[in-house]
Amino acid sequence: MQEFDKKIISVISQDPEEILIHLNEFKELMLYYKSAIREVRTKLEVLNDDISIKNQRNPIQFVKSRLKKPSSIAQKLRRRGLEISTKSIRENLTDVAGIRVVCSFVDDIYDIAEMLELQDDIKIIEVKDYIKNPKPNGYSSLHLIVEIPIYLSQKKECIKLELQIRTIAMDFWASLEHQMKYKKTMKEAPEIIKELKECANKIYQIDEHMLKIRKKIEKLDISEDNTYF
Repeated sequence: MQEFDKKIISVISQDPEEILIHLNEFKELMLYYKSAIREVRTKLEVLNDDISIKNQRNPIQFVKSRLKKPSSIAQKLRRRGLEISTKSIRENLTDVAGIRVVCSFVDDIYDIAEMLELQDDIKIIEVKDYIKNPKPNGYSSLHLIVEIPIYLSQKKECIKLELQIRTIAMDFWASLEHQMKYKKTMKEAPEIIKELKECANKIYQIDEHMLKIRKKIEKLDISEDNTYF
């Protein structure tokens, strides 16, 4: 640790968040995570463009990314009883950097995940399939923990981040359910939670139905093309 950082720590409060904010090491680590997000977003854009040319449609509707705030990072480490340090962040947290990929259809989700896995410089660390096995509350999405190299001016760093891949309907549901996390003390909360679970079941059925319709349309397109030969 640089002498400058030691002096800062000696004069500021011992609030873990304040320590992290003032550490040059922490700022450098956040740069790594930002760079990893850029790398993955670029890969997703290239895949989306390539598939759109071949299949004449975009599998990815939009991509969003985020970095956890210093306060959230410190709180998560504290809850786990872990050291508040940059070393601890890298070793224990896999969701500091997150990317949400929203696709048109369910099969697009698995296609994108498979294409990423086939790339030489991406390592899949963990897969949690909440589409085939939804959470009890109805949450549905494919989660990937991936590791990707970033190339800096004088070194290479391998950084982990979390990818959440879901359909538009799944994303809409997740956004609404997220609001409930902060309103569970409401008198109507149990009924709303029940309704959300019912909606999740309907969304699964709608996604499956929409996929079947798309495949029927694709078969019709092939049939029409063949009539010209």
